[in-house]
Amino acid sequence: MNLAAFEAFVKVMETGSISLAADQLFITQPAVTKRIHSLEEYFGVKLFESAGRGVQATHAAHSLLPKVKNWLNELGDIHHTLSHEQSLIKGKLKIGTSHHIGLHHLPNHLRNYVQEYPEVTLDVHFVDSEQAHEQVLAGDLELAFLTLPPQGDDRLSYVNIWNDPLVFVAAPFHPLAQKQDLTLEDLIEYPSLLPAAQTYTSQITLAEFEKQGVKPKITMSNNPLESIRMLASIGLGWSVLPKTMLNSELTQLDINLVMHRQLGMVWHPGRTQSKAAEALVSLMQQIRR
Repeated sequence: MNLAAFEAFVKVMETGSISLAADQLFITQPAVTKRIHSLEEYFGVKLFESAGRGVQATHAAHSLLPKVKNWLNELGDIHHTLSHEQSLIKGKLKIGTSHHIGLHHLPNHLRNYVQEYPEVTLDVHFVDSEQAHEQVLAGDLELAFLTLPPQGDDRLSYVNIWNDPLVFVAAPFHPLAQKQDLTLEDLIEYPSLLPAAQTYTSQITLAEFEKQGVKPKITMSNNPLESIRMLASIGLGWSVLPKTMLNSELTQLDINLVMHRQLGMVWHPGRTQSKAAEALVSLMQQIRR
């Protein structure tokens, strides 16, 4: 029994696939299968069953998952504590990032980090901001880069890094794109494309409509902003996107309303932080100066 077997088990549970788990662990599918079988032999239970092209977790697997994750987190805390006794910054750093931040804000900074600390294995997970927030709270992620929530959690530490202006957009041929001095009342006459209501970006947008006592006509919700940009560009409705995502296929609507969201990082101060995480936090704080 070894640590790799438990990590493979968690990855298969997260992805629901032997092949995806192998890709994310950078090993072969037979290697993942072998590690899962070693766990099944050790505990004397069946953890996964074949289901089409994927696998289906058994009741035993679902029962085992929270205990394994807690154990891995505790083991990580031990590793982080011991790493403070060494001067070398190394080890595995598991971070999360929203797709937007990971694609548009982080690459250069993470590239610099990887080059400066080659002994660190950076494990990057692309997740929605809301999910990343919960995973930091649960200890599944050591650090996350996300859209900061309108109301933070007192148990977590936040650092605002980027101010991200939001703008109303539509396809150039959309009726709203031809008008000036628009109001929110004008917008509700047309279908909208907004992120799911529980997302921080959608909460910021809907709050502005609530102030005016109106409600947008939401015909489609989609979390990835890249997907929303495409749907808006083909004329399926107006939307709200970060100004940095404007392109020739979209027109910024003429509406006198200023909205923005704050992008930054979050971590749990109550958990022992590794030197690798401390180094990344320090690097990112420098860009705010």
